[in-house]
Amino acid sequence: MTTLQGRTGTALLVIDVQNGVIGGAHRRDEVVERIGGLVERARTEGVPVVWIQHSDEQLAEGSEEWQYVPELDRDEAEPLVPKHYADAFEETTLEDVLAAAGTGRIVVTGSQTDECIRSTIHGGLVRGYDVTLVGDAHTTEDLSEWGAPTPDLVIAHTNLYWSNHRAPGRTAEVVDAADVRF
Repeated sequence: MTTLQGRTGTALLVIDVQNGVIGGAHRRDEVVERIGGLVERARTEGVPVVWIQHSDEQLAEGSEEWQYVPELDRDEAEPLVPKHYADAFEETTLEDVLAAAGTGRIVVTGSQTDECIRSTIHGGLVRGYDVTLVGDAHTTEDLSEWGAPTPDLVIAHTNLYWSNHRAPGRTAEVVDAADVRF
């Protein structure tokens, strides 16, 4: 139901699954494994996989922390979108990449739930995309020391509110990795 004219395709977004972002995240290995399975399924089904890679003063471009985790292997033909803000659409080429692929629906995975995932799912929806959040393929680190809920609650809350989110002419949904339909 996207509001983007003539854009009926789907793309898988892999957001910030970088050593320095996801290294200490909740259920890291399980989430990375699920994302890897989705990447392989998308490739098999001919669905574009778009890799998003964050950098800032704490995550220096080219550093070991900036690199994608070794369990995930980006194909050189797959777009890599560098970003500097939480929303992967802000001052990046993501919209151009998705438009070129005819994408009207994004399937979102990655890290961190309470920052880049939330910002990007909202950013996609307000820009006219249908947005599927893969409920068991996003994660975050424990920030409860600073007053945040524990990671399991951050993830559960994000899945809850996104599954009830709506916008005119667009859909928002949460599905587990096993139930993703490209």
